[in-house]
Amino acid sequence: MLGFVVLISLLGVALAAYLGDWWIVLWVAIVAVVYAVIQYFISGLATMMLTGASEITKKDCPKLYNTVENLSITTGLPMPKVYLIDDPAPNAFATGRDPKHAMVAATTGLIDIMDNKELEAVMAHEMSHVKNYDIRVSLIVFGLCCVVGLIADIGTRMVFYGSRRRDNEGSPVGLVMLLIAGILSPILASIIQMAVSREREYLADASAVNITRYPDGMINALKKLQAHSQPLKSQNTAAASMYINDPLRKGFLSSLFSTHPPIEKRIERLEHGKKNF
Repeated sequence: MLGFVVLISLLGVALAAYLGDWWIVLWVAIVAVVYAVIQYFISGLATMMLTGASEITKKDCPKLYNTVENLSITTGLPMPKVYLIDDPAPNAFATGRDPKHAMVAATTGLIDIMDNKELEAVMAHEMSHVKNYDIRVSLIVFGLCCVVGLIADIGTRMVFYGSRRRDNEGSPVGLVMLLIAGILSPILASIIQMAVSREREYLADASAVNITRYPDGMINALKKLQAHSQPLKSQNTAAASMYINDPLRKGFLSSLFSTHPPIEKRIERLEHGKKNF
């Protein structure tokens, strides 16, 4: 999180150095705060819209709804809104800014391949994200990533397409700083997002086992996710970190900047921790 603050600050300093106006640092800070706050409040619903998820009731999908309801009672958390995504790729995610505004979603592909114990483990994983406030962390990280991208984009556009001042084209040092910051900041933001997301996935796996008291349920669910892994029809890189399994198409860059640890490592940790559970 502090890394994001440093990145945004460096972008503001680079813009100010280039234009020779240090008030820009203040304006960058204001824009960043306002933008992050807006993202914080609307990102949950926006994510559901981006993924094509539809809110359901018990009669629409009793297997999923009853599983989430039982876990809500077990964990003592408010009942989240339940969403279903019509997609053959098995996956699930949780979002929202706190347990009172939580939303969980699963794909039709997940429900088709999981038995009751495995589905319970997957949804316990998502409820763990809610309980551990990972959903809030994800939303803040998502918002800050957007801020970094927005400011970096504005800065590079000012360099290449913006109007020049007649008397001064801007500080050469500031220009170099701005170009470097504009290119590197989105990459660094993605790396920070990846690091945060990976650790929270390990935590949610362990928390799910603590909720269900059945390590094999989570282990078997992860094995099925690995065996039936496929990209979602609706691809969205911004929301990728929220899913239990990487929903993006596989490739060198997607592996390099994956927001998820390898499933085999997640299984290995759970197998190693069985006796502790």
